[in-house]
Amino acid sequence: MPKYTAADIKKLREETGAGMLDCKKCLEKADGNYEEAVKFAIARGLAKADKKSDRETKEGYIAAYVHANSKVAALVEILCETDFVARNDEFKAMAKDVAMQVVAMGATDVEELLKQDFIKNPDMTIEDLVKRTSGKIGEKFVVNRFTRYTVGE
Repeated sequence: MPKYTAADIKKLREETGAGMLDCKKCLEKADGNYEEAVKFAIARGLAKADKKSDRETKEGYIAAYVHANSKVAALVEILCETDFVARNDEFKAMAKDVAMQVVAMGATDVEELLKQDFIKNPDMTIEDLVKRTSGKIGEKFVVNRFTRYTVGE
């Protein structure tokens, strides 16, 4: 008898974006422990993202974020494999989060940005955010470049 329910599978799927079968396998591997299953699902998604590292990224999206005071803004270019994904709402939301990060934390280059703790969830870095979204959607993503604007500078 499994130590998890269909509701656990559904909750894990909603939280991680993993497929139903992947969620079931993660819960089985974790012996029903939900927190462990989340860790397994995230690791599985990151592994999927790493497998896509040799794919070509010719499409993408430029996200903009302007801070509430209208004195700081950023544009971020994130590349993906297909125009279909470039129009995906989850991809665009992730790109906007990265632009918000640039405004808030003021990275000077992409390498520094990827290593920063994500302002909305300090338990992950920007690189983790990008890889998790990549694993969930199923395409390679690349934070290609960004620019940050400050009034008067």
